[in-house]
Formats: sequence, C-alpha cells, structure tokens
Amino acid sequence: MTDRPGPPAAPRRPDHTQVELTFIAQRIEQWCPIGLATEEVVTDSEHRTLFFAPGSIFALARWTTTALGTVVARLDILRAVAPGQSYTTVPFVRPGAEILLRLDTWPKVEQALQAIALVRAAGIDPADAAPDYWLHVGNRIAADQRPRPYTRARHAVWKLRRKIAP
Repeated sequence: MTDRPGPPAAPRRPDHTQVELTFIAQRIEQWCPIGLATEEVVTDSEHRTLFFAPGSIFALARWTTTALGTVVARLDILRAVAPGQSYTTVPFVRPGAEILLRLDTWPKVEQALQAIALVRAAGIDPADAAPDYWLHVGNRIAADQRPRPYTRARHAVWKLRRKIAP
C-alpha cells in the first residue's frame, strides 16, 4: 500500500479574499499598506497569507529588485468580493478582487503611497475612505495629474452615503 496525499485542504475562510505575501529583504517585498485582515497565517519567515472580509478595502504593494535595480514596482488598491460577485484576477490575490487603483513604476507607486499618507494625516483610515476616491487617485496619477485631497468633509459624505445605500 502506498501513501497517497489526501484531498487538498479546504480554504480557511472560503468567503474571504486571500492575499499571499512574500518578503525576502531587498529582493522580493510584498506588503499591504492599508487594510485590516481578519486573519493572518504565517507559513514561514518569508511567507504569510492575509484574509480580508468581503467588501473590505486593502492595498497590495509589491516590488522586485535585482543587482540591476528595481525590476517591478506595483500598487493595487482592491476591494474584497463576496462569493458569487464578479472580480478581476490579481497576482497573489485569491480568488481576485475589484480593482480600485492599479499603478506600476516606482514614481507612480510613490505618489499613491503619498496619497495614502495624506488620508492618514487627515485622521482617516485609508481602508475606510470612499472607494471612488481610490479610483480618482489612480486616474489622476495615470494622467500625470495631482489627486485632489481626501477631506474629512468628503469622508463624512461617504459615511452618510453608506447609511443610505450600503
């Protein structure tokens, strides 16, 4: 009798979006600058998986460096989807997510990280900001324009909108 592997393990949270992160200092760095994971599973010192509840907003920053310099620099701001909702596939994100912002090249990623920092400086959690704001930021940066700031007044309107139409 031979040893056979059992069936694949069931996902820990099948209704959640999973983000697989790798961090090998100064070679491959993937991290979530915004978002509140409901669970984190550490596989080893270089790999972990984060789980995000449906509807939550999170960001995935990733870059790869070689002896020649930075090869890949990307930032995605995403909204986790519920089972049955449509989504776009994104590397390292299962099953996928709704894309609110997608940028590549370090100068554009840096601008988006600055926009995230400005939202935090206003006393607002960037994961709680209006999703349309991240669409705005991505479009403005892609067009080489400065994004408008996310204000406390705009955030208050977003919170009211969520009460009316969740």
